[in-house]
Amino acid sequence: MPNLEWREQIKIINDCIENNRPLHEVLFANNYTYDDLRYDVEAPFKNAGGRYKNIEEFYQKSNGIPVVSFFSGCGGLDLGFEAAGFEHVACVDNNGLFCNTLRHNHPNWIIIGPPEAKGDVSNREELYDDLKRYIKPNFEGIFIGGPPCQPFSIAANQRFAKGGSNFKRVGFSHQTQGNLLFDFIWFIKKFKPKALFIENVAGLATIDGGEQLKKALADLSEMDYVASGPCILDAADFEIPQFRKRLFIVGSLNRTFSFPIVKGKRIACHKALNIQEKGTTNHITRSHKAESIKRYMILKCGERDPLGRVDRLDPNRPAKTVIAGGTQGGGRSHLHPSIPRTLSVRECARLQTFPDSFQFYGSVARQFTQVGNAVPPVLGYHLAKAVAQQFFEC
Repeated sequence: MPNLEWREQIKIINDCIENNRPLHEVLFANNYTYDDLRYDVEAPFKNAGGRYKNIEEFYQKSNGIPVVSFFSGCGGLDLGFEAAGFEHVACVDNNGLFCNTLRHNHPNWIIIGPPEAKGDVSNREELYDDLKRYIKPNFEGIFIGGPPCQPFSIAANQRFAKGGSNFKRVGFSHQTQGNLLFDFIWFIKKFKPKALFIENVAGLATIDGGEQLKKALADLSEMDYVASGPCILDAADFEIPQFRKRLFIVGSLNRTFSFPIVKGKRIACHKALNIQEKGTTNHITRSHKAESIKRYMILKCGERDPLGRVDRLDPNRPAKTVIAGGTQGGGRSHLHPSIPRTLSVRECARLQTFPDSFQFYGSVARQFTQVGNAVPPVLGYHLAKAVAQQFFEC
C-alpha cells in the first residue's frame, strides 16, 4: 500500500488526539505503520560523500595477536579488534545481559561474567584468579577496555536537574564506576601486557582539572609503559556515519603510538538508514502517541523537539551521537531523517557500524544501552590495525 497522503495523515493524527485513540491501533487498522508517516518538509538525499560499510567489510585474516577485553559490553571494540586480525583470549564484563549478547554472537569466545563468574574488575583478586586460568604475567598481547563512562559524561548530566546532587560530573569521586580506570591499571601492572588500549568519553580529559588522568598516565609510566594520548577522535572521520567524539590512550613497553589519520569523505547517515530492514532483528520501533507525531512531523532537518528532546537528523550529514542512557534507563534515540519517529535499535546499530547479523538481547531499553555504550566497530578496526602494525609489526 502506498504511503499516507499528507491530508490523510493529518486527519488520522487529529482524530486520534480528539478522540483519545492510540495512533498505532488506528494505523494498523488502516494497513499503515509508523514508517508510512512523513514530515511536512521532506529532505532530498544527496549521494556525495563516502560509501556506508559496516564492520563485515573490513575483516582480515588472523594475525595471531592475543587480546583480553575488559568492560566488554556488547563487544563493539572487540569486533573492531577481531576484524583487524586479533585473537580473543577472554572478554570481561559484570553485566549478565551484556554477557548474553556476547555469548550469543561469539559462542567460541571465553566470556568471564555472569552467571559463571562475576566479571567485576573492582573485585581485583577474584578476577585475577579467573584470568590466571587463561593468561600469565608478561602477556604477549594487548589489554583493551573502556571503563564505564557515566561519571565523566556531559550527556549523562543533561538528564539531571541543575539543582540536584547528581548534576555535576562527579568523575573519580563516584564510588563504583569512577575508580574503575585504576582497577584496570592494576590488572595491567599484574599481567604486564605488551600493549594497552584505553577508551573513554572526551570528558575524561578535563574531569578534576585533568589531575586524575595525569595520575593514571604517571602510573603507566612507572610501569615503563610509553603511553600516547590522550587523543580525542571523531568517529565521523573514520568511515562512520555518526559524529561521536571519544578519548583514546594507547601504550606499549617500547615505543610511542601514532594515531591514524582522518580517512577523508564523511558518510551521510541516510546511507546507513535507508536499507531494507526486512528480516533483521532489533528493529522494533516505538509506538509514539499522536501528540508526539504531530510535533515531530513539522520539524526541519537538524531541529529539536523541545518537549521530547529529540532531534530530526539531517540525512546528508553524519548522525548526531547515539546516546546510551544511564544504568537505570535506555538511550534517547534521534528522529529518523525521513520518518517522524525515533530510530530503532537496529538503525542505531547501523550508525555504529554493527552488522545486521549482530543481535542484541534484553529489553529494548537495555538494547539501546548496549548500542549507545559501544565503540563503533569500524573505529575500533582502524585503531586496532594501527596497533598491530606499529607494536606487533603485523
